[in-house]
Amino acid sequence: MSRRFTTLAAAAAAALLVTGLTGCASADAGKAGSDGAADDVVKIGVVGKSDPQWAAFEKAAKAEGIEVELVDFGSYELPNPALTEGEIDLNQFQHVIYLAQYNEAAGEDLVAIGSTQTYPLGLYSSKYDDVEDIADGETVAVPDDASNQARGLLVLQSAGLIELKDGGSPFSDLSDIDEAKSKVKVTALEAALTPEALPDVAAAIINNDFVEEAGLEFDDALFTDDASDPAAAPYVNIFASRADDVDNETYLKLIEIFQTDEAVQKGLAESSGGTGVTVQLPQEELAKTLKTVQKDVADNS
Repeated sequence: MSRRFTTLAAAAAAALLVTGLTGCASADAGKAGSDGAADDVVKIGVVGKSDPQWAAFEKAAKAEGIEVELVDFGSYELPNPALTEGEIDLNQFQHVIYLAQYNEAAGEDLVAIGSTQTYPLGLYSSKYDDVEDIADGETVAVPDDASNQARGLLVLQSAGLIELKDGGSPFSDLSDIDEAKSKVKVTALEAALTPEALPDVAAAIINNDFVEEAGLEFDDALFTDDASDPAAAPYVNIFASRADDVDNETYLKLIEIFQTDEAVQKGLAESSGGTGVTVQLPQEELAKTLKTVQKDVADNS
């Protein structure tokens, strides 16, 4: 899509689709009892259930007396509406700015309840071995969701392939490309489809979730941004919950397990090719970052 932000209509449609896919969850699913133990299975929405950290996470949670059910989604548009509608209890697939854009577009108040990792975003190609070899006038694909598209464009600018008007920002889109000063043309595709486009384009920005699914190695990236840069704060990946659940003891225990369990961390390193940077931010800092980014989203919409 070429629009800057996900529309409320799209979010509502996705919510209806999720209802059909996942069925109805109890309104009390995953709620903590007086002793902090979960009364029911905690349903967590993810993109990439087969990633090695999740089996380790389920096992570690069970050892603490918490039953987890992973609900796998095939695209990024689905887990937030599912969480809003109560079909799942938590989700873990997105970074702060993606959640901010969802909240602003859909008029919702999902919260960042815990941090996980920051991942570099990479440029991949099946035709070229070096960014400098990409020919003038070639086409490069980027994800079409607003947050990943903007970040992808910033990667292309850092790689010397395009120039963005006013230097670019986390809210840049295709219209901000200065075509006269850019080496390549850019097209936007659904994030899950950018790997499939590799035979038809010079290169593509591919989100970490889809790198290995495409038969690629993380080391194959021609160029990436720096996940450890303080400017990457909007791109810290998070667990999200409904606002009423921000202090849920069971959910907070699950986040602690995810952040500290050795097997989970080993799985994360495996699934990201060692590129992820683990981040343990206080919930108050996450809330402040989300609030700031969401205001920026509103101001730039």
